[in-house]
Amino acid sequence: MGRVSLNIPWSADLVASCLLFFVVASAPFPFGSTSNLAIAFWCVCLGAALIVAPTTALRRPHLWIIVGILILVAAYAGVLHEQLSDSPWIASYHPMWTQLGSLLDPPVAPSASIIKHEAFFALGAPLANILAVLLGLIVGASAQRARQMLLVIAVSGSLYAAYGVLSFLIDPTAILWRDKNAYLSSVTGTFINRNTAAAYFGSCAVAWILLILIDVRYRLPGRRFRWSNLSRDLTKISQGTLALKFTALLICVMAMFMTGSRAGVAVSLISMILVFVVFLRKDLPPRSGIWIALAAGILAALVLLELLGGRVTSRFDSQGLIDNGRLEGWKSSLLIIAHNPWFGTGMGTFQSAFPPFRSPDISIRGTWNAAHSTPLEVALEAGIPMALLLAAGWAIMIVVLARGVFSRKRDAYIPLAAVGIALLALLHSCVDFTLQIPGYSIPFFALFGAGLAQSFRSGERTGEPDAVAANAVPTCARDPESPKQSSFETLGL
Repeated sequence: MGRVSLNIPWSADLVASCLLFFVVASAPFPFGSTSNLAIAFWCVCLGAALIVAPTTALRRPHLWIIVGILILVAAYAGVLHEQLSDSPWIASYHPMWTQLGSLLDPPVAPSASIIKHEAFFALGAPLANILAVLLGLIVGASAQRARQMLLVIAVSGSLYAAYGVLSFLIDPTAILWRDKNAYLSSVTGTFINRNTAAAYFGSCAVAWILLILIDVRYRLPGRRFRWSNLSRDLTKISQGTLALKFTALLICVMAMFMTGSRAGVAVSLISMILVFVVFLRKDLPPRSGIWIALAAGILAALVLLELLGGRVTSRFDSQGLIDNGRLEGWKSSLLIIAHNPWFGTGMGTFQSAFPPFRSPDISIRGTWNAAHSTPLEVALEAGIPMALLLAAGWAIMIVVLARGVFSRKRDAYIPLAAVGIALLALLHSCVDFTLQIPGYSIPFFALFGAGLAQSFRSGERTGEPDAVAANAVPTCARDPESPKQSSFETLGL
């Protein structure tokens, strides 16, 4: 018998992309990947993908972004050195060690951190985020890979949302194979905390909104929303794939509301309205169009709150926007920062640093293992300078993404998805710890990297100007009834 050869086009780009897509789809699964073992596994996968990922698609703007990321990494490494070293260059020893040394014989070697070497064990999650954004930037420099990444995140998010809703209806006392000890009346999906789940499902809903809008636009004549003929044009579009996408969006929105998270639902709705209005800005009447779209988005959000958000609105009515316990926790965190302004108390030491400063107005029930504000916790554990540098990095990233949204004529929805979700995550992390959960942060840091890459011309079809490509209508858009038409083709998948 003759040999049968399988010509599988395995390439470095394909291997890196598959590894990245596997990580962004799977990171939320093992309880939000909060365990050190899960974080280490994702770091290995991302590191391997980063080693083999080809850099031929990178151009000068991408290299400058990488330089900026490396500056943040160098600053983070400097803080780690000061907190881990027995002989720090700049930082002074924490006064606690002097007091402890007077009680022990021989005295314990002092440290700038209140817990020696704890910063080393807290390194995993930030390292995973750094690898994710770098790999997202390199892989996402290809417009096709960036589109695929957004689709992978959206599809996996809808599957997690469906699981969350079904598991809540069948057995609300369990998460995967473990017993659920908190939030028994809320959907949490595969996450432990309902607030993180709300932000995750809301972020995936943002991705689905853009995927639906771009699919509809690519199928309309001239790729434009002509409002006078919209109802007639929509009837010519194949409804099967769009119905499937609307179903996925609805599942994500339903799961988001069923979490009962006030801040998670609020910032998600704001982000949905933002991306909806910005995406349609060129198709709206020049003067009043933006305001009409904004009013329509707000009205839709209010209708959704009325239909699906009964628990959320009741929590707003009974507890307000933010409960007093969290406010007192922030005040206590500010006191800790005031006592350790330069290099903080040490990475990963919040739970040990908080009790001496805990406000008496906070309920004695439970322990505080997070500041419920990522910027505050970063300043508390790493110092004010590092927190300010990270804030500057976030500001630059959002500016670059916004520039991509308003300057790109092709694939502008990739940076739009990234900036919409970045604002969602940033706002929510100001009142909670969403970005500290690797199951949330890893997928979306990868998307931020792809958004940064696509904020500049991708370099594909180098002989074709963006303006020409923007006005070109593919065959599937011209012929909605073609049997070969697929919504994935319009995304380059």
